[in-house]
Amino acid sequence: MAVAIAALSLILLMIAAYRGMSVIVMAPLLAMLAVFLTDPVAVPAAFSGLFMDRVGSFLKLYFPVFLLGALFGKLVEISGFSRAIVTAVIGFIGAGRAIPAIMAVTALLTYGGVSVFVAVFAVYPFAAEMFRRADIPKRLVPATIGLGALTFTMDALPGTPQIQNIIPTSFFGTTTWAAPILGLIGSAFIAVSGLAYLAWRRRAMLAAGEGYGAPETLVNEPEQRDEDDRVHPLIALLPLLVVGVGNLLLTLAIPRWVNGPDVTLSLPGMAEPVAVKVAQLSALWAVEGALLLGIGTILLFAFRTVAQRFAEGSKAAVGGALLAGMNTAVEYGFGAVIAALPGFLIVKDALRAIPNPLVNEAITVTSLAGITGSASGGLSIALAAMAEQFAAAGDAAGIPREVLHRIASMASGGMDSLPHNGAVITLLAVTGLTHRQAYKDIFALTIIKTLTVFVVIALYYLTGLV
Repeated sequence: MAVAIAALSLILLMIAAYRGMSVIVMAPLLAMLAVFLTDPVAVPAAFSGLFMDRVGSFLKLYFPVFLLGALFGKLVEISGFSRAIVTAVIGFIGAGRAIPAIMAVTALLTYGGVSVFVAVFAVYPFAAEMFRRADIPKRLVPATIGLGALTFTMDALPGTPQIQNIIPTSFFGTTTWAAPILGLIGSAFIAVSGLAYLAWRRRAMLAAGEGYGAPETLVNEPEQRDEDDRVHPLIALLPLLVVGVGNLLLTLAIPRWVNGPDVTLSLPGMAEPVAVKVAQLSALWAVEGALLLGIGTILLFAFRTVAQRFAEGSKAAVGGALLAGMNTAVEYGFGAVIAALPGFLIVKDALRAIPNPLVNEAITVTSLAGITGSASGGLSIALAAMAEQFAAAGDAAGIPREVLHRIASMASGGMDSLPHNGAVITLLAVTGLTHRQAYKDIFALTIIKTLTVFVVIALYYLTGLV
């Protein structure tokens, strides 16, 4: 019965997300439902003392990253830099190679710090035009954009500033550059396999006589845009380069600047000093500092253009950051409540039966990401409940914390992209396609991404590469 209560709450959350209901509303309600079915008297204390406490702790750590990332992405968009990058990459690769071109430019944007949602809006007009000219079925546009934005640049490439690569740092004491060799090999495997699959699908559709799109798929077709005042692509790329290099340099420099594992803050107006753990926060500080440098670079080269739309754009960025941050935070709080229930403890003990620490971690993280429909949400739930268990098992087996970080991060981006995933729903809405028309190919990439995690695990055990 205890397991059924925990499972019921998780399943109802998945159904709610699939039907488009707000996770911010449903997560606390369903978490308290699980508590009520377990111990009705504990509901008020569980809400204030556990759920809201974890929501607050998550926002305290990660909201600055959400905010700076959203603002950086919006400034890349309104400055015209994203459009210049897309145009330059497409021109370099060639219009005849539409699928790899769109994947490359989307990957470049997301690895450079632009959020997935901003990248979708920025790339789609060019993807639609390229696919139309090459007569490639429009149904492949979502999967192509998804390959660049929702797979290797989100959690596999070392140093990526996406939240899925940042969350493990505070649990394992690692940096965003954890296990770089495994991350690079995994990224290459995903990119090559994904492109091979999309090329096969294109040939199969061509053989069946399917072109760019039937009338029912020609929805949300992009308007033609004015080509005046185009930004030079090298200038447009500079902020992305600044974020990447800045993240690396700050990751190396901050621990040297801060002498010791802890910093004690004591100001005259404080009642008592506050101790800050540098090991848990240095990776966050590095990403935040890098994003600030990227924002400053955009303002340096496009101040006049940005100033005209900054008020409106910054409001949209703040709104997006609040929504994304709160969605993930309430899932984190939801996970903390579920993890405290007796049913989850039974499941947790059962998972310990999986003898391999990395396989155990991968299955746990990707399962919870699939249930919640969120890579960051599932990752937060899994690590909040079981990070100490993963770390202890890894230490006992001699597995570096960096490998635990990379496997957890990559596993979160596996089965998360089920039909109720927010990014998938947004991607289909922007392209004007339905799940029936385009989700099959997104799901194929989901399978590839999930299998890649176990390929990387096998590679680690065979070679010891980190």
